[in-house]
Amino acid sequence: MARPHAAAIVEDAWHRRVDAVLRGRGWQPRLVAHTGYGSPQFARVLGRVLLSRRGERGVREDAGAGSRALRSAEDERRGWRAFITAPAMNVPVTVSLGRAQVHSRSDRSGYVDVKVKDHGLPPGWAEATISSAGAAPVQAAVFIVGDDQTFGMVSDIDDTVISTSLPRPMIAAWNTFVKSENARHVVPGMATMYRELLSAHPGAPMVYVSTGAWNTAPTLTRFLRRHGYPPGPLLLTDWGPTNTGWFRSGQDHKRACLHRLANEFPHIRWVLVGDDGQHDPKIYGDFALQRPDAVDAIAIRELTPSEQVLSHGIPVSLEEFTPARDRREKDVPVCRAGDGYGLVRLLRVALRQNATDEVPTAD
Repeated sequence: MARPHAAAIVEDAWHRRVDAVLRGRGWQPRLVAHTGYGSPQFARVLGRVLLSRRGERGVREDAGAGSRALRSAEDERRGWRAFITAPAMNVPVTVSLGRAQVHSRSDRSGYVDVKVKDHGLPPGWAEATISSAGAAPVQAAVFIVGDDQTFGMVSDIDDTVISTSLPRPMIAAWNTFVKSENARHVVPGMATMYRELLSAHPGAPMVYVSTGAWNTAPTLTRFLRRHGYPPGPLLLTDWGPTNTGWFRSGQDHKRACLHRLANEFPHIRWVLVGDDGQHDPKIYGDFALQRPDAVDAIAIRELTPSEQVLSHGIPVSLEEFTPARDRREKDVPVCRAGDGYGLVRLLRVALRQNATDEVPTAD
């Protein structure tokens, strides 16, 4: 195994020092549950272990029908508080789901990412229990996808469903660390589009993939629920150093998520939704070239010229400067519009055409 990057070594040393100091002051592990997904054969359960003052409760994302979130009321709604956390490294955890139980440990940043096999649960929403010695157990929502499902949706978040003006450093910092989640703006028509497409495929998965930090998951989940977006797992990332560099690659994170979903659900053809402010068209286009069997359509929300300027400094999409490439649009349709209302009209036609093409004709 290659030697970890210097940044990761420094961060791990810092975390160990903070861990020792806080435990010496009586701080204890606290569990945070994130929404996971799976199939009748497996489930991916996600969470995190943090150090907190004695008496603080565990936290879970408020996803899934009838679920309830445990949170410290209004304090969690101020974004900067979510980033002042102390990860608990290498803590033993137990994940129970259905008839299965898995023992694992939190990673170097406190995250728990456990694959549970042979859980015996039917399709639909389920709850896994994450527990650890000295911490109150938490329930993690898990969406089990049936083997008969052939349709699914993957959506970006920033500038696709939420207007954030990322990645402007100062404005992004203000939106993330200071501004209330209630002040964030929704992209028109996107929730309506997702609900309409999913209504035609009951039990189909809705997965949100973003380069945002896991610390923002509770805030994002509440925002999506408040504005009528279908519930589903959020696949986010850790902003800290990795074993290969100072920062992890957001593009690599999205590519890895797409390929993992395609491998885990080979029977599903996905509708990939993103925006043209950064790299979504290229990432989705490359994935469609590599896995045309896994992509039903690509939907790109086109930013306005002013949004393009705020995103990367020029009033046109970065695609204008990308050499023309074979996107195989004949096989994987690409729909483009400024909001969800325009995209859903185009997707209706594209998906209907795909369904027609798949029907064998008589000789």
